[in-house]
Amino acid sequence: MKLVVLALAGAAASLAFFVGGAAATNECRGLQVCVPVAGPWVVVPSTGAAPRAPVQYQLSCPKGYIVGGLDAELTDRWIDVTFAALLGSPVNPGVSTSRAALFTAVAVGRPLAAATFRPHIGCLPGSGGGQRTPTVVHVVPPGHPSTRRVWNVKIQPGTWQVSKTCAAGETLVGATHAVAFNTSAPPAAAVVRSVRASHVVHSGRVSVLVRAGAAVRGQKGTVQIDLTCVGGA
Repeated sequence: MKLVVLALAGAAASLAFFVGGAAATNECRGLQVCVPVAGPWVVVPSTGAAPRAPVQYQLSCPKGYIVGGLDAELTDRWIDVTFAALLGSPVNPGVSTSRAALFTAVAVGRPLAAATFRPHIGCLPGSGGGQRTPTVVHVVPPGHPSTRRVWNVKIQPGTWQVSKTCAAGETLVGATHAVAFNTSAPPAAAVVRSVRASHVVHSGRVSVLVRAGAAVRGQKGTVQIDLTCVGGA
């Protein structure tokens, strides 16, 4: 899986242990050994139409680490944020989580001028968890039938398009995109409004069309393209 891992400020070459979470978030609370990873500010679609459109964003741990805790910062309390967990028992890192966490956010209240959220994950070394053996021959346990392929593309002013496909031998079964800004503070409403992105699927290829105004210049904006693929080697 192609995963884009954000740089960890302050993580030394020896991957020094971090005790406790960041000052404002709790992704490392209760974890004695934890490396915090902060994502960018992800734009949440916000209109009065129903059903409300969700946005998904994938955030990854460094190689050799798994997700042990999660949190998020919101610019409005009417943003509902969840994450996709894997089935298994007990519910713990390595069983219900993997190296990456997929966040889903929906603006459930009134239309917002600049609805954004910032995902956080706390990462633990190693992996754990086991598999259950089915007790009936025609029943199988939950597994990983699909693969997520993710790209982060830098936003530039202007109108442009980028296309992505699954790997050779794979079949596309789903696609999403998200607009995000890797800044310390939430992006201003004018910056959020200056970017419009949409995607279409044709013959297994996902094409994302981006229209960005001059306000995005210097804002460290990205479009994350997330494909769900099955099959292949």
